[in-house]
Amino acid sequence: MNISYLDEKVRCHRQNLHQLAELSHKEFNTAKYIRDYLDKLGVEYEVYLETATVGIIKGQNPKKTIAFRADIDALPSKNGAEHLCGHDGHMSILLGLIEYLVSNKERLKDNIVFVFQPAEEDTGGAKRLMDAGVFKKYNVDEVYGLHIHPDFEEGYIACRPGYLMAQNGEINIDIIGKSGHGAIPQNATDSVLIAAQFVTSLQSIISRNINPMEGAVLTIGKISGGNVRNIVAESVRLEGTMRCFNPDVYETMASRIKEFAKGFEISYNCKVNIEIIDGFLAVKNDEKLYEELVSAVGKEKMIQTEPLMISEDFSYYQREVPGVFFMLGARNEEKGFVNGLHNINFNFNEDILVEALKIYETILKYKKSLQS
Repeated sequence: MNISYLDEKVRCHRQNLHQLAELSHKEFNTAKYIRDYLDKLGVEYEVYLETATVGIIKGQNPKKTIAFRADIDALPSKNGAEHLCGHDGHMSILLGLIEYLVSNKERLKDNIVFVFQPAEEDTGGAKRLMDAGVFKKYNVDEVYGLHIHPDFEEGYIACRPGYLMAQNGEINIDIIGKSGHGAIPQNATDSVLIAAQFVTSLQSIISRNINPMEGAVLTIGKISGGNVRNIVAESVRLEGTMRCFNPDVYETMASRIKEFAKGFEISYNCKVNIEIIDGFLAVKNDEKLYEELVSAVGKEKMIQTEPLMISEDFSYYQREVPGVFFMLGARNEEKGFVNGLHNINFNFNEDILVEALKIYETILKYKKSLQS
């Protein structure tokens, strides 16, 4: 039976899950919806991290175990929580794949593990699942994931071998000087002046400490400090982000920021406190699995994208086993689906859901994990 028979079901899943949008670590109703449907299909699963759902569909003659992942959390918005990043679509696709495999179990050769993962938008549920030993328990050999993305045209998938998405970290910098009257600056230590110099100096890390062939970004996006126009500010807080692909580059950036802080403390007789909060690792696609993806889907359907500076915790799965993550094109200017991820007006054409199912089916057939 052609997989298109699931078209209406995956659309229905998307519409239902869209209404259930919940923030990271609070996806209780979302998890219940997923589990209720798995119960209806007769699929066994386990609960992790309260809202994660992981299970396996066993093949007839398994030689490997392939995992598929969908993230389940939503984003904060003026309405409380909304699916502004396509996770409702990701869940719907995976639920459709599970139903398809259950109804075609006699054709399934290899084991398929499914992972409905919480907290991708927050602390990274993927790392916590890996720390819990999920892939080791199920003996997962490789993993696939996708992300609906409006920067790429509907009908195509975007991917690349090697680094696809960046490693990220958050930076908090507190500069503490000495307050004083604005007319007598010599008796104060001006944290605003120091902060301005610090922000400017940070850019030399990218331009002079990082190999120009490496991709890296260091952005200070927020500055706050001072109270009154004619008082030298005692303290200023800088908040920013840094992103790159190579973990060695990340370490260089982090260490240089700390070294700058020490130098500024001596030069300006101030205190500079640095906090670097490590984010997700870089998404790095396995080259062999990437080539299989191209062969299975066809070059005419593929866009080999440049590396993207956005981040994804799918990277933690790829540190355990080989994996491929790709972007499912969702841009459709004729129908008005052009708004970016995390935009309050983000939406997509639900036709792409069953097309994603067909891509997963094609991958499994190409790998002979599913008989034609």
